[in-house]
Amino acid sequence: MDTVAVAPSKRPNVLEGVTPYHWAVVGVAAAGWVFDCMDQRLFALCRGPALRELLHGAPDDVVGTWGGWATAAMMIGWATGGIVFGAMSDTLGRRTTMIVTLLVYSTFTGVSGLAQGPREFLVYRVLTGLGIGGMFGAATTLVAESVPDAFRSVALGALQALSATGNLVGSVLSTRIQPGGEHVVFGMAGWRVLFFVGLVPALLVAPILLVLEEPAVWRAARRRSRGAARPSFGPIRELLGDPRGRRNLLVGIGLGLAGMAGLWGIGFFSPELVSTALRDQPQTVTDSVRGWGTAAQDVGSFFGMLAFTLVATYLGRRIAFAGAFVLCIATTTFVFNELRSATDAYWMLPMMGFAQLSVFGGYSIYFPELFPTRLRGTGVGLCYNTVRYLAAGFPVALMALNRAFLAAGSPEPFRRSATLLSGMFVVGLVTLIWAPETKGKPLPER
Repeated sequence: MDTVAVAPSKRPNVLEGVTPYHWAVVGVAAAGWVFDCMDQRLFALCRGPALRELLHGAPDDVVGTWGGWATAAMMIGWATGGIVFGAMSDTLGRRTTMIVTLLVYSTFTGVSGLAQGPREFLVYRVLTGLGIGGMFGAATTLVAESVPDAFRSVALGALQALSATGNLVGSVLSTRIQPGGEHVVFGMAGWRVLFFVGLVPALLVAPILLVLEEPAVWRAARRRSRGAARPSFGPIRELLGDPRGRRNLLVGIGLGLAGMAGLWGIGFFSPELVSTALRDQPQTVTDSVRGWGTAAQDVGSFFGMLAFTLVATYLGRRIAFAGAFVLCIATTTFVFNELRSATDAYWMLPMMGFAQLSVFGGYSIYFPELFPTRLRGTGVGLCYNTVRYLAAGFPVALMALNRAFLAAGSPEPFRRSATLLSGMFVVGLVTLIWAPETKGKPLPER
């Protein structure tokens, strides 16, 4: 009997065919998302001090309630911007959308520093959220369509991992310009100065214009749509009308809701957890620990997203998501129950950051792989941002539970509230039952 020699399988070379332009695309797109995340971190750190001043020294539970509403307001803007700008990126282009969203989020982050009342502050957060929501979809879609297939998961994972650098910059800035400080610059409070720093990302418009091009696959899809009898470039109804597109959209929403609700409803309240643990310490000490503690959390986030990228690249997307959600449940519950000191903050918060942000590395890799080119911006925008309408209720729910436990005389109401809400990560595990595996497959074109 004749035998056929089978060549041993080789692990793909993820750098094959990668050019300097591909690296430039990843670098510039990552910079847009890095600054976006810096603004998010500045908000999380400035939220309490800003509202305490704008509410004229109201009790902590009132400030916390307004903080929940401010977070919800930004997430609603984020969701709306993601959907609107996602469709815009399919119609007008990825690069154009990046420029518009960059200008929106940087402008209104800066304007937040001018707020004179809590309601005005909430309006500015909604407007900031519009730009933040649009940047992710435009940046990830542009990278996914610009780089070779074998390099795609590494490029997108690196883009998301580098976003932790933005969070880290925001955290370190808060240790130099303390959000609760008074008369820091020209008589202005520290939180106002930090929001003004959020104007700096607008300078990134120049390299976006000079370096980036619209992806070839997008240009080709655009030409096909113009020649069609019935234009079908990017409509939401087409995505919802296709059975596979509809299923993949629901999978993305389920995965996104679990991570988004867990991070913004619980994880990004780590500054408030530190304040709870250090309530007997002077404000300057608390501000310092909050800044350096969240910086440590951001370092953990960076390594969590890198770890997810490696697992997703070599073992598969579904395995990576499953491991990440299990870690989220375990670390979030542990940290919100056991963090009692400054030392605890420095080693516990990185653990929680590693777990909670690792799934966001998965979103940047996985969501663009679920949809064809003509609908990719719309699909990614819906997956990553529709869930924010649902997740926006979680910061409010956290503070409502806190008030309910407090009224009932329960010890440590804030910690108990966070522990209860951490059950949301189970939604992500259940969603994986229907999630398709995309490892090793090219981006769908039709």
